[in-house]
Amino acid sequence: MQFKKYTKQRNTSIQGLRSFKDTLPKNIKKVIHKRGLIYSEIINNWKFIVGDNLFKICYPKSFKNSNKFGVSTLLIMVKRGHEVDMEYSKQTIINKINTLFAEEVVEKLKFSSFNHEEKQIFKEKQSGMNVTNDKYKKKINDVKNKKIKKSLLELTKVFKGK
Repeated sequence: MQFKKYTKQRNTSIQGLRSFKDTLPKNIKKVIHKRGLIYSEIINNWKFIVGDNLFKICYPKSFKNSNKFGVSTLLIMVKRGHEVDMEYSKQTIINKINTLFAEEVVEKLKFSSFNHEEKQIFKEKQSGMNVTNDKYKKKINDVKNKKIKKSLLELTKVFKGK
């Protein structure tokens, strides 16, 4: 590998295959690093930020950094019926996030609700469904070797359990 010197973006670079982050300009790397760092820190400290009660009913979905047209916004998914609780604690959440980073990182919170019961009903339907439907049951019953048939039935029971 050869080293180039005095390029516009770096003092030295390596020719050949480079990782994607090394090919980006320094200004863009700073923006991406800062935005990703903010969102990942919010996710890691979410239980501390909102508390135990609100932690069970909401989670951060995305973070939009501020630009010249808009303010920095954190989108939070909330279980249906708990939007009022989140609205009352909106300012305390913003204050805790900003004190966590020691600067004004989040200026606005947006809430989007989701229906938790529908997801739970869907999971119950999936678990109630038999992994081996009629088509496969017929094929398993057509197997003449008893040991293979027994092992296939045991395998389907294992899949049912998961």
